[in-house]
Amino acid sequence: MAPKAAALVLVLLAISGSRADVNPDEVAGVIWKYFTELGNNAKDTADQLHQTEISKQLNTLLKSNLQSVSAYAEDLQQRLVPFAVELKARLAQDSERLKEQIRRELQELHAKLAPYADEVHQQIGTNIRQLQAKMSPYAEELRSQVERSTSELKQALEPYATELRERLQDNAESIQASLSPYADRLQQQIDGGVESVKQRLSPMADELKAQVEQSVAELRRGLSPYAQEVRDGLNRQLESLSAQMERATEELRARLAASSEELRAQLSPLARELREAASGDTESLRQRLQPLAQQLEQRLGQSLETFRQQAAPFGETFGQQLVQRLEEMRGKLDSGAAGVEDHLELLEKEVREKVAAFLST
Repeated sequence: MAPKAAALVLVLLAISGSRADVNPDEVAGVIWKYFTELGNNAKDTADQLHQTEISKQLNTLLKSNLQSVSAYAEDLQQRLVPFAVELKARLAQDSERLKEQIRRELQELHAKLAPYADEVHQQIGTNIRQLQAKMSPYAEELRSQVERSTSELKQALEPYATELRERLQDNAESIQASLSPYADRLQQQIDGGVESVKQRLSPMADELKAQVEQSVAELRRGLSPYAQEVRDGLNRQLESLSAQMERATEELRARLAASSEELRAQLSPLARELREAASGDTESLRQRLQPLAQQLEQRLGQSLETFRQQAAPFGETFGQQLVQRLEEMRGKLDSGAAGVEDHLELLEKEVREKVAAFLST
């Protein structure tokens, strides 16, 4: 997402309703992405981007989108631009301090856990194996749901290809009169089928989230005997792990929804092309429809197969991602070494706290 687009999303989130309707976490996520992409994706541009330019960019977006909304939006317009400028400066100033804080905390945690290193390593290893065992059935269930949903939608759509071929045997006037209602029914079937897929797959993300939360709670209990002197430091690591896993779960949910919408986007042009064919002259109608009738079943099958291949492995990938997070945590506790991700996570946490405090006032 480009910085301007991210800022626009921020504006749209912020003006979505009254102060109570604003979700601080969503707003914070957009602000965080806005500034990290300024730094990560276009460093040359970021070096040249002065505070006045950030102010001008955000202020223009705010003014163009907040003309006809509430006094809250006017207040936001007055306060958000200075806040964004100050935030960019703080991100740069706090960076080294946070890096040093994380490095020091991990080294202290590593030193205090040293007498229990084998037990801690083993406990995390046990948790990894338990998580793998828990994730495996869910990954298989997600794959099965994708397979079942794809098969059912294919069965629902295939008769439309047969019906279109049969319609070509009618006279041209009859074909043209019936083609638009036929295209509408096809689009309705596509929309209904995609919504059914989304409704079937969405609960899987909720179930996986519950299992992830349970796994982190079990790890916390397993490590509690070794955490008397390092409770705060170890809790911080577990909170970071929990946040990473929660983000992974939300990413899975978003990927499932995006894949379903991509399927809709691939299938919907079929109905649109049929409507366009019906709008032409009657004489060449069969000539225009013949290729569509021949391709319809094949294109339906290709779109559904693409969706199946894309979405079916999501569960396995998700499980691997969670195991990787646990392995990374074990590596940090073993070595006491912090990485760039640790720094960014703590920095993002502070950004989210700043945004929440800003919106609460």
